[in-house]
Amino acid sequence: MINLLTVEGLMIPFLGTTLGALCVLFMKNQLKAEVQKVLAGFAAGVMVAASVWSLLIPAMEESAGMGRLAFIPAVMGFGLGMLFLLLLDTVTPHMHIDESLEGPKSHLRKTTMMVLAVTLHNIPEGMAVGVLFVGWLNGDGQITQAGAFTLALGIAIQNFPEGAIVSMPLHAQGLSKAKSFGYGVLSGLVEPIAGILTVLLSSLIIPVLPYLLSFAAGAMIYVVIEELVPDMASGSHSNWGTLAFMIGFALMMSLDVALG
Repeated sequence: MINLLTVEGLMIPFLGTTLGALCVLFMKNQLKAEVQKVLAGFAAGVMVAASVWSLLIPAMEESAGMGRLAFIPAVMGFGLGMLFLLLLDTVTPHMHIDESLEGPKSHLRKTTMMVLAVTLHNIPEGMAVGVLFVGWLNGDGQITQAGAFTLALGIAIQNFPEGAIVSMPLHAQGLSKAKSFGYGVLSGLVEPIAGILTVLLSSLIIPVLPYLLSFAAGAMIYVVIEELVPDMASGSHSNWGTLAFMIGFALMMSLDVALG
């Protein structure tokens, strides 16, 4: 059964996307490079720490009955999570769209593909939050309410620039600010839906929880390596992103251990 607290937690990443999309109503230019690096670095730090302490370690502890082979579900799920995101990147190029293309049609095509790619990438992120809430609602001592909410917050921070990345180019292509904002919001709507479906299917999820926890970890680590780290490390002011990564990692690690 889904309680109000769970629904609120599942909506946090969606709120990040919505706030990012809201930028199109107030901003004429893109987010400053320094701000993007700080957001990317902080989100990367939170997600790496969450992948270890909130997902991979609980996955192995859930499989403690396997003895020395307790790592197998974590390794399998982790690999499948990364491969799944790799498949999505192959099908939808996401941010890796050929910038050499020119003309209004090519710009519209790039923007459309970006919207589709961001939407698809939000599905496993919503599932990741949902899996943690399933573990918490099931009374699993290895997964805490604080850990689930902290992960949701970290993903929300990552979603903020993604919401802006969707809405602002659409407005640049001629769509009204209201419609551009609407598309940005819709791109993140799949996240709480995926999270809620994950919780509703908890009876099926519990037996394979170690695999799903590590699957979520693999998916998030892929996002960190493929998108967040390049964003925080490229160009000037990369040290801002590095410092933000340190803060995000330390904060998530501390919360998970202290509140767990």
